[in-house]
Amino acid sequence: MMIKETSLRRDPDLRGELAFLARGCDFVLPSRFKKRLKSFQQTQIQNKPEKKPGTPLPPPATSPSSPRPLSPVPHVNNVVNAPLSINIPRFYFPEGLPDTCSNHEQTLSRIETAFMDIEDQKADIYEMGKIAKVCGCPLYWKAPMFRAAGGEKTGFVTAQSFIAMWRKLLNNHHDDASKFICLLAKPNCSSLEQEDFIPLLQDVVDTHPGLTFLKDAPEFHSRYITTVIQRIFYTVNRSWSGKITSTEIRKSNFLQTLALLEEEEDINQITDYFSYEHFYVIYCKFWELDTDHDLYISQADLSRYNDQASSSRIIERIFSGAVTRGKTIQKEGRMSYADFVWFLISEEDKRNPTSIEYWFRCMDVDGDGVLSMYELEYFYEEQCERMEAMGIEPLPFHDLLCQMLDLVKPAVDGKITLRDLKRCRMAHIFYDTFFNLEKYLDHEQRDPFAVQKDVENDGPEPSDWDRFAAEEYETLVAEESAQAQFQEGFEDYETDEPASPSEFGNKGNKILSANLPEKCGKLQSVDEE
Repeated sequence: MMIKETSLRRDPDLRGELAFLARGCDFVLPSRFKKRLKSFQQTQIQNKPEKKPGTPLPPPATSPSSPRPLSPVPHVNNVVNAPLSINIPRFYFPEGLPDTCSNHEQTLSRIETAFMDIEDQKADIYEMGKIAKVCGCPLYWKAPMFRAAGGEKTGFVTAQSFIAMWRKLLNNHHDDASKFICLLAKPNCSSLEQEDFIPLLQDVVDTHPGLTFLKDAPEFHSRYITTVIQRIFYTVNRSWSGKITSTEIRKSNFLQTLALLEEEEDINQITDYFSYEHFYVIYCKFWELDTDHDLYISQADLSRYNDQASSSRIIERIFSGAVTRGKTIQKEGRMSYADFVWFLISEEDKRNPTSIEYWFRCMDVDGDGVLSMYELEYFYEEQCERMEAMGIEPLPFHDLLCQMLDLVKPAVDGKITLRDLKRCRMAHIFYDTFFNLEKYLDHEQRDPFAVQKDVENDGPEPSDWDRFAAEEYETLVAEESAQAQFQEGFEDYETDEPASPSEFGNKGNKILSANLPEKCGKLQSVDEE
Protein backbone atom coordinates (compact mmCIF):
# COMPACT_ATOMS: atom_id res chain seq x y z
CA MET A 1 0.00 0.00 0.00
CA MET A 2 1.63 3.27 -1.22
CA ILE A 3 0.44 6.61 0.19
CA LYS A 4 1.83 9.81 -1.17
CA GLU A 5 3.06 12.26 1.43
CA THR A 6 1.20 15.16 -0.23
CA SER A 7 -2.16 13.40 -0.04
CA LEU A 8 -1.56 12.41 3.57
CA ARG A 9 -0.63 15.95 4.51
CA ARG A 10 -3.52 17.58 2.71
CA ASP A 11 -6.30 15.28 3.90
CA PRO A 12 -6.82 15.78 7.66
CA ASP A 13 -9.57 13.16 7.88
CA LEU A 14 -7.38 10.44 6.44
CA ARG A 15 -4.49 11.60 8.57
CA GLY A 16 -6.52 11.40 11.76
CA GLU A 17 -7.91 8.00 10.89
CA LEU A 18 -4.46 6.59 10.25
CA ALA A 19 -3.16 8.05 13.51
CA PHE A 20 -6.03 6.43 15.36
CA LEU A 21 -5.34 3.03 13.76
CA ALA A 22 -1.68 3.28 14.63
CA ARG A 23 -2.38 3.31 18.39
CA GLY A 24 -1.83 -0.15 19.80
CA CYS A 25 -1.43 -1.70 16.35
CA ASP A 26 2.30 -1.45 15.86
CA PHE A 27 2.61 -5.16 15.24
CA VAL A 28 0.45 -4.81 12.09
CA LEU A 29 1.87 -1.75 10.31
CA PRO A 30 5.11 -2.04 8.29
CA SER A 31 8.16 -0.46 9.84
CA ARG A 32 8.64 1.91 6.86
CA PHE A 33 5.13 3.25 7.21
CA LYS A 34 5.55 3.64 10.97
CA LYS A 35 8.70 5.70 10.52
CA ARG A 36 7.08 8.04 7.99
CA LEU A 37 4.01 8.44 10.17
CA LYS A 38 6.14 9.14 13.28
CA SER A 39 8.22 11.75 11.48
CA PHE A 40 5.05 13.37 10.16
CA GLN A 41 3.62 13.60 13.71
CA GLN A 42 6.83 15.13 15.03
CA THR A 43 6.77 17.73 12.24
CA GLN A 44 3.19 18.63 13.11
CA ILE A 45 4.09 19.12 16.79
CA GLN A 46 7.05 21.38 15.92
CA ASN A 47 5.02 23.51 13.51
CA LYS A 48 2.09 23.90 15.93
CA PRO A 49 2.02 27.48 17.28
CA GLU A 50 1.93 27.98 21.02
CA LYS A 51 -1.39 29.23 22.30
CA LYS A 52 -1.16 32.40 24.32
CA PRO A 53 -3.70 33.29 26.99
CA GLY A 54 -6.60 35.17 25.49
CA THR A 55 -5.49 34.50 21.89
CA PRO A 56 -8.12 32.78 19.75
CA LEU A 57 -7.17 29.76 17.68
CA PRO A 58 -6.19 30.53 14.05
CA PRO A 59 -8.70 29.39 11.46
CA PRO A 60 -7.75 26.23 9.59
CA ALA A 61 -5.98 26.76 6.26
CA THR A 62 -7.88 25.70 3.17
CA SER A 63 -6.34 24.51 -0.04
CA PRO A 64 -8.09 24.72 -3.41
CA SER A 65 -6.40 21.53 -4.53
CA SER A 66 -7.93 19.45 -1.74
CA PRO A 67 -9.99 16.65 -3.25
CA ARG A 68 -12.61 16.81 -0.47
CA PRO A 69 -14.01 19.78 1.41
CA LEU A 70 -12.80 20.24 4.95
CA SER A 71 -15.11 19.48 7.83
CA PRO A 72 -16.83 22.64 9.05
CA VAL A 73 -15.44 24.06 12.29
CA PRO A 74 -18.19 24.43 14.89
CA HIS A 75 -18.86 27.95 16.03
CA VAL A 76 -17.88 28.50 19.65
CA ASN A 77 -20.26 30.75 21.53
CA ASN A 78 -18.38 32.43 24.36
CA VAL A 79 -21.61 33.78 25.88
CA VAL A 80 -23.01 31.45 28.58
CA ASN A 81 -26.77 31.49 28.60
CA ALA A 82 -28.44 31.82 32.00
CA PRO A 83 -30.43 28.74 33.04
CA LEU A 84 -34.11 28.98 32.42
CA SER A 85 -36.20 29.39 35.57
CA ILE A 86 -38.51 26.40 35.84
CA ASN A 87 -41.58 26.78 38.02
CA ILE A 88 -41.74 23.46 39.93
CA PRO A 89 -44.98 23.14 41.91
CA ARG A 90 -44.68 22.37 45.59
CA PHE A 91 -44.88 18.65 46.29
CA TYR A 92 -43.90 18.30 49.97
CA PHE A 93 -46.46 19.19 52.60
CA PRO A 94 -45.25 18.11 56.07
CA GLU A 95 -48.42 19.46 57.67
CA GLY A 96 -50.78 17.88 55.15
CA LEU A 97 -52.11 18.99 51.79
CA PRO A 98 -54.13 22.24 52.20
CA ASP A 99 -57.77 21.98 51.22
CA THR A 100 -58.71 25.11 49.31
CA CYS A 101 -62.39 24.13 49.32
CA SER A 102 -62.72 23.98 53.11
CA ASN A 103 -64.50 26.86 54.82
CA HIS A 104 -62.82 27.38 58.19
CA GLU A 105 -65.08 30.26 59.19
CA GLN A 106 -68.15 28.09 58.81
CA THR A 107 -66.59 25.45 61.07
CA LEU A 108 -65.68 28.06 63.67
CA SER A 109 -69.23 29.40 63.55
CA ARG A 110 -70.62 25.94 64.32
CA ILE A 111 -68.21 25.61 67.23
CA GLU A 112 -69.36 28.94 68.63
CA THR A 113 -72.97 27.83 68.35
CA ALA A 114 -72.16 24.58 70.18
CA PHE A 115 -70.57 26.51 73.04
CA MET A 116 -73.71 28.63 73.38
CA ASP A 117 -75.65 25.50 74.29
CA ILE A 118 -73.27 24.87 77.22
CA GLU A 119 -73.83 26.58 80.54
CA ASP A 120 -71.69 29.76 80.85
CA GLN A 121 -70.06 28.72 77.55
CA LYS A 122 -67.50 26.76 79.55
CA ALA A 123 -66.94 23.13 78.54
CA ASP A 124 -65.45 20.54 80.88
CA ILE A 125 -63.75 17.34 79.70
CA TYR A 126 -67.10 15.57 79.22
CA GLU A 127 -68.73 18.43 77.31
CA MET A 128 -65.65 18.53 75.10
CA GLY A 129 -66.89 15.36 73.41
CA LYS A 130 -69.70 17.36 71.77
CA ILE A 131 -67.22 19.99 70.63
CA ALA A 132 -64.98 17.31 69.13
CA LYS A 133 -67.86 15.97 67.03
CA VAL A 134 -68.71 19.52 65.83
CA CYS A 135 -65.07 19.89 64.74
CA GLY A 136 -65.38 16.68 62.72
CA CYS A 137 -63.00 14.75 64.97
CA PRO A 138 -63.41 11.36 66.70
CA LEU A 139 -64.82 11.34 70.22
CA TYR A 140 -61.58 10.42 71.98
CA TRP A 141 -59.81 13.49 70.63
CA LYS A 142 -61.62 15.38 73.40
CA ALA A 143 -58.88 15.03 76.01
CA PRO A 144 -56.09 16.33 73.72
CA MET A 145 -58.38 19.21 72.65
CA PHE A 146 -59.18 20.01 76.27
CA ARG A 147 -55.49 20.19 77.20
CA ALA A 148 -54.44 22.11 74.09
CA ALA A 149 -57.02 24.83 74.88
CA GLY A 150 -55.74 25.20 78.46
CA GLY A 151 -58.48 23.25 80.17
CA GLU A 152 -56.09 21.30 82.40
CA LYS A 153 -55.19 24.43 84.37
CA THR A 154 -58.70 25.77 84.97
CA GLY A 155 -60.84 22.65 84.70
CA PHE A 156 -62.86 24.05 81.80
CA VAL A 157 -62.42 25.60 78.33
CA THR A 158 -64.08 28.83 77.25
CA ALA A 159 -65.42 29.44 73.77
CA GLN A 160 -62.90 32.21 73.10
CA SER A 161 -59.84 30.15 74.09
CA PHE A 162 -60.95 27.09 72.13
CA ILE A 163 -61.87 29.00 68.98
CA ALA A 164 -58.53 30.83 69.05
CA MET A 165 -56.68 27.52 69.42
CA TRP A 166 -58.72 25.76 66.73
CA ARG A 167 -58.38 28.66 64.26
CA LYS A 168 -54.61 28.51 64.58
CA LEU A 169 -54.69 24.74 64.19
CA LEU A 170 -56.79 24.89 61.00
CA ASN A 171 -54.51 27.51 59.44
CA ASN A 172 -51.27 25.61 60.08
CA HIS A 173 -52.25 21.92 60.02
CA HIS A 174 -54.29 20.40 57.22
CA ASP A 175 -54.72 16.67 57.85
CA ASP A 176 -55.67 14.49 60.81
CA ALA A 177 -52.14 13.25 61.51
CA SER A 178 -50.71 16.76 61.69
CA LYS A 179 -53.59 17.98 63.87
CA PHE A 180 -53.27 15.02 66.21
CA ILE A 181 -49.52 15.61 66.66
CA CYS A 182 -50.13 19.29 67.37
CA LEU A 183 -52.80 18.57 69.99
CA LEU A 184 -50.81 15.95 71.92
CA ALA A 185 -47.21 17.11 71.55
CA LYS A 186 -45.41 19.46 73.88
CA PRO A 187 -45.14 23.12 72.81
CA ASN A 188 -42.81 23.66 69.84
CA CYS A 189 -42.47 19.89 69.30
CA SER A 190 -43.32 18.12 66.06
CA SER A 191 -43.29 14.55 67.39
CA LEU A 192 -44.89 12.52 70.16
CA GLU A 193 -43.10 10.89 73.07
CA GLN A 194 -44.49 8.16 75.29
CA GLU A 195 -45.72 10.42 78.10
CA ASP A 196 -47.71 12.51 75.61
CA PHE A 197 -50.23 9.67 75.24
CA ILE A 198 -51.03 9.38 78.95
CA PRO A 199 -53.90 11.97 79.08
CA LEU A 200 -55.55 10.46 76.02
CA LEU A 201 -55.37 6.90 77.34
CA GLN A 202 -56.44 7.90 80.84
CA ASP A 203 -59.59 9.37 79.30
CA VAL A 204 -60.18 6.06 77.47
CA VAL A 205 -59.83 4.15 80.76
CA ASP A 206 -62.21 6.54 82.55
CA THR A 207 -64.95 6.74 79.93
CA HIS A 208 -64.95 3.72 77.63
CA PRO A 209 -67.84 1.34 78.42
CA GLY A 210 -65.65 -1.71 77.85
CA LEU A 211 -63.31 -0.71 80.69
CA THR A 212 -65.80 0.24 83.41
CA PHE A 213 -64.66 -2.67 85.61
CA LEU A 214 -61.19 -1.09 85.86
CA LYS A 215 -62.68 1.70 87.99
CA ASP A 216 -62.62 -0.74 90.90
CA ALA A 217 -58.88 -1.40 90.36
CA PRO A 218 -57.19 2.01 89.93
CA GLU A 219 -53.78 0.48 90.66
CA PHE A 220 -53.96 -1.21 87.26
CA HIS A 221 -54.69 1.94 85.27
CA SER A 222 -51.01 2.74 84.84
CA ARG A 223 -50.27 -0.88 83.86
CA TYR A 224 -52.91 -0.85 81.14
CA ILE A 225 -51.81 2.57 79.89
CA THR A 226 -48.16 1.46 79.78
CA THR A 227 -49.13 -1.62 77.78
CA VAL A 228 -51.11 0.38 75.22
CA ILE A 229 -48.33 2.96 74.84
CA GLN A 230 -45.73 0.26 74.20
CA ARG A 231 -47.98 -1.42 71.65
CA ILE A 232 -48.46 1.92 69.89
CA PHE A 233 -44.73 2.56 69.67
CA TYR A 234 -44.05 -1.06 68.72
CA THR A 235 -46.30 -0.75 65.68
CA VAL A 236 -46.14 2.94 64.72
CA ASN A 237 -42.60 4.07 65.56
CA ARG A 238 -40.88 2.32 62.68
CA SER A 239 -37.72 4.41 63.07
CA TRP A 240 -37.03 3.11 66.62
CA SER A 241 -36.36 6.72 67.63
CA GLY A 242 -38.75 6.84 70.57
CA LYS A 243 -40.57 9.74 68.89
CA ILE A 244 -43.58 9.30 66.62
CA THR A 245 -43.77 11.72 63.68
CA SER A 246 -46.75 12.73 61.59
CA THR A 247 -45.40 10.64 58.71
CA GLU A 248 -45.40 7.52 60.88
CA ILE A 249 -48.93 8.31 62.05
CA ARG A 250 -50.09 8.59 58.42
CA LYS A 251 -48.55 5.24 57.51
CA SER A 252 -50.14 3.43 60.46
CA ASN A 253 -53.71 2.53 61.36
CA PHE A 254 -53.63 4.19 64.77
CA LEU A 255 -56.01 7.08 64.07
CA GLN A 256 -58.50 4.74 62.39
CA THR A 257 -58.32 2.38 65.37
CA LEU A 258 -58.76 5.28 67.80
CA ALA A 259 -61.90 6.34 65.93
CA LEU A 260 -63.34 2.80 66.33
CA LEU A 261 -63.40 3.16 70.12
CA GLU A 262 -66.58 5.22 70.05
CA GLU A 263 -68.34 2.72 67.77
CA GLU A 264 -67.36 -0.53 69.54
CA GLU A 265 -68.42 -1.00 73.15
CA ASP A 266 -66.52 -4.28 73.53
CA ILE A 267 -62.94 -3.08 73.62
CA ASN A 268 -61.67 -6.64 73.19
CA GLN A 269 -62.98 -6.58 69.62
CA ILE A 270 -60.33 -3.95 68.86
CA THR A 271 -57.28 -6.20 69.00
CA ASP A 272 -54.88 -3.48 67.86
CA TYR A 273 -53.42 -1.47 70.76
CA PHE A 274 -56.43 -1.30 73.14
CA SER A 275 -57.58 -4.87 73.83
CA TYR A 276 -57.95 -5.57 77.55
CA GLU A 277 -57.56 -9.31 76.93
CA HIS A 278 -54.16 -8.72 75.34
CA PHE A 279 -53.13 -6.56 78.28
CA TYR A 280 -54.29 -9.29 80.66
CA VAL A 281 -52.18 -11.91 78.89
CA ILE A 282 -49.07 -9.72 78.82
CA TYR A 283 -49.34 -8.68 82.44
CA CYS A 284 -50.00 -12.20 83.72
CA LYS A 285 -46.97 -13.51 81.82
CA PHE A 286 -44.85 -10.77 83.38
CA TRP A 287 -46.32 -11.41 86.84
CA GLU A 288 -45.30 -15.07 86.69
CA LEU A 289 -41.67 -14.08 86.04
CA ASP A 290 -41.51 -11.10 88.41
CA THR A 291 -41.24 -13.07 91.65
CA ASP A 292 -40.50 -10.06 93.87
CA HIS A 293 -43.19 -7.95 92.13
CA ASP A 294 -41.10 -4.80 91.72
CA LEU A 295 -42.02 -4.54 88.01
CA TYR A 296 -38.49 -5.52 86.94
CA ILE A 297 -37.12 -8.91 85.90
CA SER A 298 -33.57 -10.21 85.58
CA GLN A 299 -31.92 -12.44 83.01
CA ALA A 300 -32.59 -15.46 85.19
CA ASP A 301 -36.26 -14.48 85.41
CA LEU A 302 -36.61 -14.02 81.66
CA SER A 303 -34.88 -17.33 80.95
CA ARG A 304 -37.76 -19.10 82.75
CA TYR A 305 -40.25 -17.87 80.16
CA ASN A 306 -41.96 -20.71 78.30
CA ASP A 307 -39.92 -23.38 80.15
CA GLN A 308 -36.55 -21.93 79.12
CA ALA A 309 -37.31 -22.19 75.42
CA SER A 310 -35.01 -19.28 74.51
CA SER A 311 -31.24 -19.75 74.60
CA SER A 312 -29.12 -17.99 77.19
CA ARG A 313 -27.04 -16.32 74.48
CA ILE A 314 -30.02 -14.55 72.93
CA ILE A 315 -31.19 -13.46 76.39
CA GLU A 316 -27.76 -11.98 77.06
CA ARG A 317 -28.06 -10.03 73.82
CA ILE A 318 -31.48 -8.70 74.87
CA PHE A 319 -30.03 -7.37 78.12
CA SER A 320 -26.95 -5.96 76.36
CA GLY A 321 -28.88 -2.92 75.20
CA ALA A 322 -29.41 -4.02 71.61
CA VAL A 323 -33.19 -3.61 71.96
CA THR A 324 -33.65 -2.01 75.38
CA ARG A 325 -33.27 1.64 76.28
CA GLY A 326 -31.93 3.25 79.43
CA LYS A 327 -28.34 3.05 80.66
CA THR A 328 -29.44 2.50 84.25
CA ILE A 329 -31.50 -0.55 83.34
CA GLN A 330 -28.69 -2.02 81.24
CA LYS A 331 -26.15 -1.42 83.99
CA GLU A 332 -28.27 -3.11 86.63
CA GLY A 333 -29.17 -5.98 84.29
CA ARG A 334 -32.92 -5.60 84.68
CA MET A 335 -35.82 -5.45 82.23
CA SER A 336 -38.79 -3.19 82.85
CA TYR A 337 -42.38 -4.10 82.18
CA ALA A 338 -42.40 -1.77 79.16
CA ASP A 339 -39.46 -3.65 77.61
CA PHE A 340 -41.14 -6.97 78.39
CA VAL A 341 -44.11 -5.95 76.23
CA TRP A 342 -41.73 -5.63 73.27
CA PHE A 343 -40.08 -8.95 74.08
CA LEU A 344 -43.31 -10.91 74.39
CA ILE A 345 -44.84 -9.63 71.14
CA SER A 346 -41.56 -10.21 69.30
CA GLU A 347 -41.21 -13.71 70.74
CA GLU A 348 -44.72 -14.82 69.83
CA ASP A 349 -45.00 -13.12 66.42
CA LYS A 350 -41.71 -13.31 64.53
CA ARG A 351 -43.44 -12.43 61.25
CA ASN A 352 -44.10 -8.87 62.41
CA PRO A 353 -41.76 -6.30 60.76
CA THR A 354 -40.79 -4.87 64.15
CA SER A 355 -40.15 -8.37 65.46
CA ILE A 356 -37.86 -9.12 62.51
CA GLU A 357 -35.90 -5.96 63.31
CA TYR A 358 -35.91 -6.79 67.04
CA TRP A 359 -34.27 -10.18 66.63
CA PHE A 360 -31.93 -8.99 63.88
CA ARG A 361 -30.51 -6.43 66.32
CA CYS A 362 -30.00 -9.20 68.85
CA MET A 363 -28.24 -11.57 66.45
CA ASP A 364 -26.07 -8.86 64.87
CA VAL A 365 -23.41 -9.11 67.57
CA ASP A 366 -20.86 -6.79 65.94
CA GLY A 367 -23.49 -4.31 64.76
CA ASP A 368 -22.34 -4.18 61.14
CA GLY A 369 -25.83 -4.68 59.69
CA VAL A 370 -25.01 -8.19 58.41
CA LEU A 371 -25.44 -11.62 59.97
CA SER A 372 -22.16 -13.37 59.24
CA MET A 373 -21.56 -17.10 59.32
CA TYR A 374 -19.63 -16.67 62.56
CA GLU A 375 -22.63 -15.09 64.27
CA LEU A 376 -24.95 -17.84 63.05
CA GLU A 377 -22.58 -20.52 64.31
CA TYR A 378 -22.27 -18.71 67.67
CA PHE A 379 -26.02 -18.99 68.33
CA TYR A 380 -26.39 -22.48 66.84
CA GLU A 381 -23.70 -23.94 69.10
CA GLU A 382 -25.95 -23.63 72.15
CA GLN A 383 -28.84 -25.16 70.24
CA CYS A 384 -26.66 -28.18 69.47
CA GLU A 385 -25.63 -28.52 73.11
CA ARG A 386 -29.24 -28.45 74.28
CA MET A 387 -30.33 -31.00 71.67
CA GLU A 388 -27.49 -33.36 72.63
CA ALA A 389 -28.54 -33.06 76.27
CA MET A 390 -32.05 -34.13 75.22
CA GLY A 391 -30.68 -37.11 73.27
CA ILE A 392 -31.38 -35.53 69.88
CA GLU A 393 -28.67 -35.66 67.24
CA PRO A 394 -28.27 -32.12 65.90
CA LEU A 395 -27.79 -31.32 62.25
CA PRO A 396 -24.19 -30.34 61.44
CA PHE A 397 -23.77 -26.60 61.09
CA HIS A 398 -22.61 -26.82 57.48
CA ASP A 399 -25.76 -28.70 56.46
CA LEU A 400 -27.95 -26.35 58.50
CA LEU A 401 -26.26 -23.36 56.92
CA CYS A 402 -27.09 -24.64 53.44
CA GLN A 403 -30.74 -24.97 54.47
CA MET A 404 -30.87 -21.45 55.90
CA LEU A 405 -29.22 -19.91 52.84
CA ASP A 406 -31.71 -21.69 50.61
CA LEU A 407 -34.49 -20.45 52.90
CA VAL A 408 -33.42 -16.78 52.95
CA LYS A 409 -31.72 -16.54 49.53
CA PRO A 410 -29.53 -13.54 50.45
CA ALA A 411 -28.62 -11.04 47.75
CA VAL A 412 -24.92 -11.41 48.64
CA ASP A 413 -23.58 -14.91 49.26
CA GLY A 414 -22.62 -15.50 52.86
CA LYS A 415 -24.16 -12.26 54.18
CA ILE A 416 -27.73 -12.13 55.46
CA THR A 417 -29.17 -8.63 55.79
CA LEU A 418 -32.35 -7.32 57.33
CA ARG A 419 -33.78 -6.75 53.87
CA ASP A 420 -33.14 -10.40 52.96
CA LEU A 421 -35.08 -11.62 56.00
CA LYS A 422 -38.04 -9.34 55.35
CA ARG A 423 -38.17 -10.32 51.71
CA CYS A 424 -38.04 -14.09 52.24
CA ARG A 425 -41.14 -14.12 54.52
CA MET A 426 -39.67 -17.04 56.47
CA ALA A 427 -37.89 -15.05 59.16
CA HIS A 428 -39.80 -16.80 61.96
CA ILE A 429 -38.35 -20.17 60.97
CA PHE A 430 -34.89 -18.66 60.58
CA TYR A 431 -34.89 -17.08 64.06
CA ASP A 432 -36.40 -20.07 65.86
CA THR A 433 -33.69 -22.26 64.36
CA PHE A 434 -30.94 -20.34 66.12
CA PHE A 435 -32.32 -19.48 69.55
CA ASN A 436 -35.72 -21.08 70.31
CA LEU A 437 -35.36 -24.84 70.62
CA GLU A 438 -39.00 -25.69 71.24
CA LYS A 439 -40.30 -23.84 68.18
CA TYR A 440 -37.38 -25.08 66.09
CA LEU A 441 -38.35 -28.69 66.80
CA ASP A 442 -41.96 -27.86 65.99
CA HIS A 443 -40.91 -26.48 62.60
CA GLU A 444 -38.82 -29.60 61.93
CA GLN A 445 -41.78 -31.88 62.58
CA ARG A 446 -44.26 -29.84 60.56
CA ASP A 447 -45.26 -30.62 56.99
CA PRO A 448 -43.10 -28.48 54.66
CA PHE A 449 -46.04 -28.08 52.27
CA ALA A 450 -48.08 -26.53 55.09
CA VAL A 451 -45.27 -24.06 55.75
CA GLN A 452 -45.19 -23.08 52.08
CA LYS A 453 -48.97 -22.67 52.11
CA ASP A 454 -48.72 -20.24 55.03
CA VAL A 455 -46.17 -18.18 53.12
CA GLU A 456 -48.29 -18.00 49.98
CA ASN A 457 -51.46 -17.09 51.89
CA ASP A 458 -51.95 -13.31 51.68
CA GLY A 459 -55.48 -13.24 53.06
CA PRO A 460 -56.56 -11.28 56.14
CA GLU A 461 -55.59 -14.01 58.57
CA PRO A 462 -55.09 -13.12 62.25
CA SER A 463 -51.50 -12.54 63.18
CA ASP A 464 -49.48 -14.97 65.27
CA TRP A 465 -49.77 -12.55 68.17
CA ASP A 466 -53.57 -12.39 67.95
CA ARG A 467 -53.79 -16.17 67.93
CA PHE A 468 -51.41 -16.50 70.85
CA ALA A 469 -53.21 -13.86 72.93
CA ALA A 470 -56.62 -15.43 72.28
CA GLU A 471 -55.44 -18.93 73.24
CA GLU A 472 -53.61 -17.75 76.35
CA TYR A 473 -56.57 -15.68 77.51
CA GLU A 474 -58.91 -18.65 77.24
CA THR A 475 -56.43 -20.77 79.19
CA LEU A 476 -56.01 -18.19 81.95
CA VAL A 477 -59.75 -17.63 82.30
CA ALA A 478 -60.36 -21.40 82.44
CA GLU A 479 -57.76 -21.74 85.20
CA GLU A 480 -59.33 -18.89 87.15
CA SER A 481 -62.82 -20.34 86.73
CA ALA A 482 -61.71 -23.79 87.87
CA GLN A 483 -59.90 -22.33 90.87
CA ALA A 484 -62.91 -20.21 91.82
CA GLN A 485 -65.26 -23.17 91.57
CA PHE A 486 -62.91 -25.25 93.70
CA GLN A 487 -62.77 -22.57 96.37
CA GLU A 488 -66.51 -22.10 96.32
CA GLY A 489 -67.08 -25.84 96.53
CA PHE A 490 -64.68 -26.04 99.46
CA GLU A 491 -66.57 -23.29 101.28
CA ASP A 492 -69.88 -25.02 100.60
CA TYR A 493 -68.44 -28.27 101.91
CA GLU A 494 -67.46 -26.57 105.15
CA THR A 495 -70.93 -25.07 105.57
CA ASP A 496 -72.73 -28.17 104.24
CA GLU A 497 -74.68 -25.96 101.86
CA PRO A 498 -74.72 -27.15 98.21
CA ALA A 499 -74.10 -24.52 95.56
CA SER A 500 -76.58 -23.98 92.75
CA PRO A 501 -75.52 -23.91 89.07
CA SER A 502 -76.61 -20.28 88.82
CA GLU A 503 -74.11 -19.33 91.52
CA PHE A 504 -71.35 -20.99 89.54
CA GLY A 505 -72.36 -18.98 86.48
CA ASN A 506 -72.41 -15.72 88.38
CA LYS A 507 -68.98 -16.49 89.79
CA GLY A 508 -67.62 -17.11 86.29
CA ASN A 509 -68.96 -13.77 85.05
CA LYS A 510 -67.26 -12.01 87.92
CA ILE A 511 -63.98 -13.66 86.98
CA LEU A 512 -64.21 -12.38 83.41
CA SER A 513 -64.67 -8.81 84.60
CA ALA A 514 -62.31 -8.74 87.57
CA ASN A 515 -59.87 -11.60 86.99
CA LEU A 516 -56.77 -9.43 86.86
CA PRO A 517 -57.02 -8.04 90.41
CA GLU A 518 -57.91 -11.49 91.76
CA LYS A 519 -54.95 -13.14 90.06
CA CYS A 520 -52.31 -10.51 90.74
CA GLY A 521 -53.46 -9.30 94.14
CA LYS A 522 -53.15 -5.82 95.48
CA LEU A 523 -49.98 -4.05 94.41
CA GLN A 524 -48.38 -0.89 95.50
CA SER A 525 -48.20 1.82 92.88
CA VAL A 526 -44.82 1.59 91.19
CA ASP A 527 -43.58 3.91 88.49
CA GLU A 528 -42.54 1.55 85.72
CA GLU A 529 -41.10 4.11 83.39
